[in-house]
Amino acid sequence: MSDSILGKGIDRVDARAKVTGAAQYAAEIAVANLAHAAIVSSPASTGQLSAIDTRAVERLPGLLRVLSFQDAPRLPGAKLQSNPNDRILQLLQDDLILYADQPIALVVADSHECAEEAAQLLSPRIVSHTPSVELASEISRAYAPKTAGPHGPTDSRRGDPDSALQGAAVRVDQTYETPTQNHNPMEMHAVTVVWQGSEHVTIYDTSQGIFGVRKKIAALFGIPVDNVRVISRYVGGGFGCKGSPWSHVALAVMAARVVGRGVRLGLRRSQMFSLVGFRPRTVQRVVLGADRAGKLLGIRHELTSETSRFDEFLEPSAVQTRMLYACPNVATTHRLVRLDIPTPTFMRAPGESSGTFALESCMDELSYELKLDPLELRLRNYAERDEQEDKPWSSKSLRECYRVAASRFGWEKRSKTVRSMRAGNALVGFGMATATYPARQSAASARARLRKDGSVLVQAGSQDIGTGTYTIMAQIAADALGIPVERVTFELGDTTLPETPVSGGSQTAASTGSAVRRAALELRHKVVTLALSDPTSALHGMRVDEVEVVDGVLQSRARRDKKDSYSELMARAKEPEIEVELHTPEKPERARYSCHSFGAPFVEVRVDEELGEVRVTRVVAAYAAGKILNAKTARSQLMGGIVWGIGFALLERTVRDPRSGRVVTRDLADYHLPVNADVPEIDVVLVDEQDPYVNDVGAKGIGEIGITGVTAAIANAVYHATGRRVRSLPITPDKLL
Repeated sequence: MSDSILGKGIDRVDARAKVTGAAQYAAEIAVANLAHAAIVSSPASTGQLSAIDTRAVERLPGLLRVLSFQDAPRLPGAKLQSNPNDRILQLLQDDLILYADQPIALVVADSHECAEEAAQLLSPRIVSHTPSVELASEISRAYAPKTAGPHGPTDSRRGDPDSALQGAAVRVDQTYETPTQNHNPMEMHAVTVVWQGSEHVTIYDTSQGIFGVRKKIAALFGIPVDNVRVISRYVGGGFGCKGSPWSHVALAVMAARVVGRGVRLGLRRSQMFSLVGFRPRTVQRVVLGADRAGKLLGIRHELTSETSRFDEFLEPSAVQTRMLYACPNVATTHRLVRLDIPTPTFMRAPGESSGTFALESCMDELSYELKLDPLELRLRNYAERDEQEDKPWSSKSLRECYRVAASRFGWEKRSKTVRSMRAGNALVGFGMATATYPARQSAASARARLRKDGSVLVQAGSQDIGTGTYTIMAQIAADALGIPVERVTFELGDTTLPETPVSGGSQTAASTGSAVRRAALELRHKVVTLALSDPTSALHGMRVDEVEVVDGVLQSRARRDKKDSYSELMARAKEPEIEVELHTPEKPERARYSCHSFGAPFVEVRVDEELGEVRVTRVVAAYAAGKILNAKTARSQLMGGIVWGIGFALLERTVRDPRSGRVVTRDLADYHLPVNADVPEIDVVLVDEQDPYVNDVGAKGIGEIGITGVTAAIANAVYHATGRRVRSLPITPDKLL
């Protein structure tokens, strides 16, 4: 197209369906003769379940079934894990209690109200043990996991960091802590299940990874993968907790099979704190050594984090330290501590969000030791290549991010002296940090179909978790085909469509987007070839490279009067539609480069000196993330990440009672999140960046980079304002008074 739709900030194509209520979520699917299920949660953290007393519920009108370890169907794949990201589930297969609120029974009834009432009335008999749920009490038993997942080895080392740190003229050695946090998307987890016979099942799930759910359920119930269909057309937020299939999904599938009816199961908000993962607590020691000029000589970053007794999840918080700054001597380690808690999981920018708090806070501390501007310290240690991987960057515009954000923020007005800036009765502080996140791509497939009227249907079994996938995929296809975006319909969220990866790790635009682009380009080539071979076409006999497509019209580049449209071609075609389906692997060129997004958040805070209340009053952040596919949805994603960073720094913390192991901050009254009054003006700058190596659409994921660095920038601003360095999040008034 002469005026490309790609990159424009168009409105979401699914917006009308959402605001009018036409968009149906997993808990809204209409199913005939629907039954409802509710999970009975364990009041104990560890122990053994001896029995479930059902006498109090047996006469409830509408009660269909109570399932527990005593009579639940045995599942052949209950202990299987198909990949390292697959969780071990609790599916009523034994009498062991491993954590508080673990599912210990399932009630199925004619109505939601009856199921919930019965779940509350059931009386479990438990022999309980004293739990251990505090990281500090078990830290001496920390161990090294096998890997840091997709980030590579658990530990890393280059050069001789011990000698370098020992000989450094200036050294900072500090420990930073981040708390346990929970995702709390607006849409709570829910699932609606319908069996067709005993071997085929359809699952309407609120999921970030429908193909992972399909594989997990097939393995658990011992049926072919093709017999499981998972549908998730709309997701009301996920942020990582909906990336893996959890116990409630399989329990709903079990219940529907047992009662022979469709079953719906939705989690309560309190259950969201125990049954679907969380960001684990971290303790991070960071040691930086530099010469008097501010050049880094050595870095050490040591992480200890929590996981469950029965499964393993690692928060890889030291991985960005391996590549973010130029330094010849770097060591990183990751260690885990097993506790009587549920298994943690991925939460927006897992590793980098908590890890950049520690690293970027320590960099700020080093700048004060050196009496050097924090931005200047980062520029003096700017990494021109990935020194850990010994590879060039596929692209890197971090210098420009620093320059643009600092200029728009007014960083030059910052006083070097702490506690020296005021606005009325408030102390004012400026802080900044570096943001980064890997630019991933996975193999994906897509289908493109030109219909009789010249419109195009594009399909891929991806998920839209609120990020705008429906919209950007339509834009990618329209751009490749040379047609208006209004002529493209994009369908997703169904395992009968071509397979794509999980919508996590900021890879959907890169992975599914590349597949959509290739399929659309191949469809375009197929149609152009059809026109050139059609004796009745004005383009007959031309070469493919002599034809361009503008607004759905194929025309000669040399003679604009020679043209043919998609709709006219299809009217003459013998087939009702032309279809292309392609599988797109990871781009081979990526192997030669290190692929990352970068950014620079600058923050102003105001601190009430008497009350210790911190307010973020201004944020300016610049990001370089390759090709921006939709400027409006991109800014929205980055602003959302920054808001998460404000919550991370100042508010969010999941608290467990050490005596019972139960979460006590189990609703949105006690688990604090930023509201409108907590969020200032946020100025997001999109730095133009071209990257021919990262993937076919040239885009780097932006769903997660927005949260990275923000927590440190806020903590650094608080120090600049008050002279108090808070190294344990969240930054609450008691830590400043």
